[in-house]
Amino acid sequence: MKAKRNSVIIRTLLLTALSVLICFVLNPVFKNLKYGLDLQGGFEILYQVTPLDGSKMTKEKLTSTYHSMSRRIDSLGVSEPEIILEGNDKIRVRLAGVTNQEEARETLSTVASLTFRDTNDNLLMTSEVLESGGARLTTDSNGRPAVALSIADVDTFYEVTNRVKDYEDNRIVIWLDFEEGTDSYAASQYTCGTESSHCLSAATVNQAFASDVIIQGNFTEEQAQNLVDLINSGSLPAKLTEVSSQTVGASFGEATLQKTLIAGIVGISLVALLLIFVYHFAGFISSVCILLYTLLVFAVFWLVGGVLTLPGIAALLLGIGMAVDANVLTYARIKEELQKGRSLESAFKNGSKASFTTILDANLTTLLVAIIMFIFGESSVKGFATMLIINIAVTMVTMVGITRMMMKGFVKTGYFDDKLNLFLHVKKKDLEKETLEKKPKNYLRMSKYFAIFSCVCILIGTVFFGVKGFHLGIDYQAGSDITLVSSNPISESSLDADLESLGLTKVSYEAGDGEVSLRVKDVLADDEIAEVTNYFTNKYQADVDIGVVSNIVAQELIKNAAISIALSLIGIILYVSFRFTFHFGLSSVLCLIHDALMMVAGILIFQVEVNSMFIVAILTIIGYSINNTIVVFDRIRENRKKKDSAKLKEGELEDLVNLSIGQTMSRSIYTSLTTLLPIIALMIFGSSGILTFNVAMVIGLIAGTYSSIFLAGYIYVKLEKRSAKKNKPKKIRRQEVQEKIIKGIND
Repeated sequence: MKAKRNSVIIRTLLLTALSVLICFVLNPVFKNLKYGLDLQGGFEILYQVTPLDGSKMTKEKLTSTYHSMSRRIDSLGVSEPEIILEGNDKIRVRLAGVTNQEEARETLSTVASLTFRDTNDNLLMTSEVLESGGARLTTDSNGRPAVALSIADVDTFYEVTNRVKDYEDNRIVIWLDFEEGTDSYAASQYTCGTESSHCLSAATVNQAFASDVIIQGNFTEEQAQNLVDLINSGSLPAKLTEVSSQTVGASFGEATLQKTLIAGIVGISLVALLLIFVYHFAGFISSVCILLYTLLVFAVFWLVGGVLTLPGIAALLLGIGMAVDANVLTYARIKEELQKGRSLESAFKNGSKASFTTILDANLTTLLVAIIMFIFGESSVKGFATMLIINIAVTMVTMVGITRMMMKGFVKTGYFDDKLNLFLHVKKKDLEKETLEKKPKNYLRMSKYFAIFSCVCILIGTVFFGVKGFHLGIDYQAGSDITLVSSNPISESSLDADLESLGLTKVSYEAGDGEVSLRVKDVLADDEIAEVTNYFTNKYQADVDIGVVSNIVAQELIKNAAISIALSLIGIILYVSFRFTFHFGLSSVLCLIHDALMMVAGILIFQVEVNSMFIVAILTIIGYSINNTIVVFDRIRENRKKKDSAKLKEGELEDLVNLSIGQTMSRSIYTSLTTLLPIIALMIFGSSGILTFNVAMVIGLIAGTYSSIFLAGYIYVKLEKRSAKKNKPKKIRRQEVQEKIIKGIND
């Protein structure tokens, strides 16, 4: 016994040392991450957008330029960019962590129109003959950096080179952004291939060919790579003229980061304390694994080159709650095995095995939603989805693999065989429960009360929608951004008075170290911009920057959000139908729609700003709420397998569902709490920048918890009984039987 105790003491000390070590390692790993504009500042450029053909700027051309610039930014290696359409002809780009501003300028504004011309500047071919994304870095015959171009339209290229080889001056000149009336080969032949010339290369053609083209010049490796990136990102449909540029300070970001760190520490601590309180020593093991989980998430995020933003941190804290879910499921199963009279070692083995399928199903459904978010999301939505995908992967490694390995080590010692209360908070009276034989509590009876509550909330939300509508954020409506930088103090009350005198309506307010950011609903014209700028400059001696924000992309954002939600629901109903039955799948989707409607109603009632993070919250709840529902459905399926489905009598299906709800009730509540605690901490201590996300998540988590417990099973029972009634064979009347008797055969 003494040897067992000593083994446990040593293992516990090692776990404690591991947790302390992780805390020390977390700090440098966290500091080495790349931060987004909201956490570190960055570089900002305002562009005037002009069509290349001199025509009028249209919505389609501006939107096309927006998407082209997004691809350009990807080539810079910048994640989480902020691209804002302002008015009808301006684009503001904010890039976090950009060190080489000149390179960023060149990459963003260069049209990158590649053309092939003869020495008389006549157009021979455009970049349409090239393979999309086919430019790559290579070397010439002398080992110098060069650019290789893959040919897509080999017939055209062969025909052109066959013609040029017979020219007196048989050279093909490759131009980047050739300007009619300005550029010419005659003037550029001696500078062709240098950084100062639009002329990239002039190759002699002695025979017709259709193989890869090599652009040679006096390139450095960096210059050649930049050219590759420009060509692969495609040409811009418009010309960009820089109007202004500035370096955005990180004062807001520093304050936001500090607040979020405090919220994260509080949230993680609350989850750890809850686990220890509920599960004692096993909860302590889970708490250590939470620290390990956090470290691994940051490490993976750093390895993939991710940029940490406020939505990403929100995803991490949410992921912690979801990760703990795996442990709660396992512990609940171990308790059930102990109640069957099994030993601790046997209970641990069987409980771990029984919970794995449920954990896998729950995480795969969330992963499905995260992938859809990543594909159809923009900017911060993609960042959130990336973090969520990493969370799910790390959860399976740490909270399933490593936690169970640690648990197994302590179980094997045998020290806790007669100390179940210390190990897993299992008392002797818990072992006397006979859950499977007792008449289960009628939870389904309570379903109608929750359904009535939801209907009332959704009805009130509908009324608010009719009276006030949505409180749309700057993402979905036009407005203006005003930034003031001043050494003089600027209070919010003073600014409110200023905005009132100027006739402007405030949307949001943020203040940092000597910097104030305002968002107003009003779309300011050029003369109004000048008036507001002069007003604030004279009153506060401040540097003023004003940008007018367009909602041109809002329709596309809404469309992508609708597609994401629809695909998520379709994917879930298909997956659940495949893994369970169609009735399970339909029930789960109906509950998810209920959760989404409750979130929308809550946002309308509390008039919380609707922005892109609200869409993230809806998709997250769809992915998370299905976790709880699957756990309940998995237990229903398991209990139903113990009976002959064809012999279920009247009322037995309800009893079976009630039994399953009772068996999973505590687990559902605990997992919801472990997810809710970090979100509440983030709402209280975190930044206002993700207030919409936090409020929506709190509403969604509460609605998702009671819908999974009380509504999902109720809907499933109704669908099953309706199907059974429909497929029940009709009773044959006595008269019909007599009519079928044939004389001489049946008598």
